[in-house]
Amino acid sequence: MTRSAAGYDLTPPTEAERDALEAALSPEEKRVLLAHGTEAPFCGTLLGEKRAGVFCCRQCGLPLFRSATKFESGTGWPSFTQPVDPAHVRPVRDASYGMIRIETRCARCDSHQGHVFPDGPPPTGDRYCINSVALSFVPEGEALPDPLGRGDGAA
Repeated sequence: MTRSAAGYDLTPPTEAERDALEAALSPEEKRVLLAHGTEAPFCGTLLGEKRAGVFCCRQCGLPLFRSATKFESGTGWPSFTQPVDPAHVRPVRDASYGMIRIETRCARCDSHQGHVFPDGPPPTGDRYCINSVALSFVPEGEALPDPLGRGDGAA
């Protein structure tokens, strides 16, 4: 088992677990998370989410971003300055559409989340531009989603 510094199990799902996780996704979630799609700007349900809490991977439940790092970027997608733990978000070079970008994927289940750009505010200067449909929001104090039964904790 591989654990992040934040204490979360980063072991990838087994084939059977992955099949179960993918079966629970809506067609739009599958298009974004599995086929590396992008939702339309200004349409995501989490764009205006301002409550204290944690944004988790919609597929496997791994906590990816805290609400304290969310900011209004004006781009039409939820934006964050940094992940809960750097080990939770895996950067992947993306050369699609004639440009070079850094795709962000969940480090546990490898689902597509969005991209990170070097034009964010202090303290990091990073802007993690993430699809709402790729995330689930958990208000502070509530149990985190645990579809893999790993018992990783609460927001």
